[in-house]
Amino acid sequence: MSQRGRAVVVSLAVIDGIIGVSMFIAAYLLRFETDIISMPKGQPALEPYLHLAPFIGLLFPFGLWVQGAYRLHRVRSRVDDCFAVLVGSVIAVVLGIAGTLYYQAYYVPPALKDQGAYEVSRLVWALFLILTAGLAYAPRATMRAVLERRWRNGIGLKRILIAGTSDVARHIVDTMLQHSELGYRIVGFVDDRAGGDHLGYRGLPLLGTLSEVDDIFRREHVDQLYIALPLDEHVKMLDLIEVANRECIEVKVVPDLLQVIALRARLEDLDGVPIININDVPLQGLNSAVKRVIDFAIAAVALVVLSIPFAIIAALIKATSPGPVFYRQERMGLDGRPFGVFKFRSMLEDAERNTGPVWTRKDDPRRTPVGRVLRRFSLDELPQLWNVVRGDMSLVGPRPERPFFVEQFKQHVPQYMLRHKVKSGMTGWAQVNGWRGDTSIEKRIEYDLYYIEHWSVSLDFKILWLTVVRGFFHRHAY
Repeated sequence: MSQRGRAVVVSLAVIDGIIGVSMFIAAYLLRFETDIISMPKGQPALEPYLHLAPFIGLLFPFGLWVQGAYRLHRVRSRVDDCFAVLVGSVIAVVLGIAGTLYYQAYYVPPALKDQGAYEVSRLVWALFLILTAGLAYAPRATMRAVLERRWRNGIGLKRILIAGTSDVARHIVDTMLQHSELGYRIVGFVDDRAGGDHLGYRGLPLLGTLSEVDDIFRREHVDQLYIALPLDEHVKMLDLIEVANRECIEVKVVPDLLQVIALRARLEDLDGVPIININDVPLQGLNSAVKRVIDFAIAAVALVVLSIPFAIIAALIKATSPGPVFYRQERMGLDGRPFGVFKFRSMLEDAERNTGPVWTRKDDPRRTPVGRVLRRFSLDELPQLWNVVRGDMSLVGPRPERPFFVEQFKQHVPQYMLRHKVKSGMTGWAQVNGWRGDTSIEKRIEYDLYYIEHWSVSLDFKILWLTVVRGFFHRHAY
């Protein structure tokens, strides 16, 4: 990280600490010094809250740090920043509650304990979470807006040189040109295969051969080198890296090997021998346990909250169509194991008796009158909350498919079975980006694998939020 980057991180941490202290006191004042909320238990003294404030001022930046809110990446979106702050705030509140309860239980004298000293009101914690999550995002949004404005004006751009003119290199160019707000300026290519069809791409020049890269670095004032060479030319990579290191240029390698690395690669150690695991999954161990706790808690609450709507839907199904209310269908989940997924019945009973497994199509005559509405708004999927509680599924993940279709797809769609490295989900990254129903299987796989590789708690909440914001309605839902 550059000196300027470190200064930005320190500044953000200091601002967050000030926000943590001030909003903790503000939450107390809102709770106990205004008439907005009644106080049936009386008003505690302000002094214990003032004593705790410095601790909260340290804890709040710590929660954001745990969630990665201080990692400066140009490719982070505003939504990513928002969810990093939100989840970091939740972490800070959980740790704050645990810490104050522990301190109150073991270190507060009995006389003060009876007076409620250091026993922070739950409503104060709730107000603190709301206030800090909103305010801590503000300086990040401001900083992003200022930086993007500078980049659009050509100030502070990262000058990029790309080694190679392969399809991978061109994909990098396409992506960077689509996201001008990230502040990248591609100066051109270097490649030994000069001449013929290799004259650059999208108006970007071929500046020379790999052996001329030293002069090109200085002439073009290059900040970053992206190496995107074919596998048979990777022996030249070490020379490029050595030259770049001499010029203090950041190097990023995007080898053609990525065509076979579908998930995150991880370096493992076999008694001193480095081994590259090319299909590592982040959702293992503690991460898997955390996701399971979140899934169970949200799904259980949702089942209770939706009990009345469930009863109404069940009554409508029963009144308008003969047959059971719920429909159980076999799907393929984690590690290719089948399980029964629950849905509200939206079609005639035994709809596939004469056809066998077939895709639902637009204006499908097998749908019941209520089923048309249920499927249109994806309400028929809600009983899968019970699958989440049981542990068959997750709230977020690749959508489960029927084994009949899985057998077809895995023969013709590369890397299809990698989506079964994690639990299936009620909603997913592909679905909130429009890839569901009668859409490209290949694009769905692309988005599913992106989710598996980049999983985080904040990404799960982001997908859940986008599912709610964009609604359950989708033009391919029928």
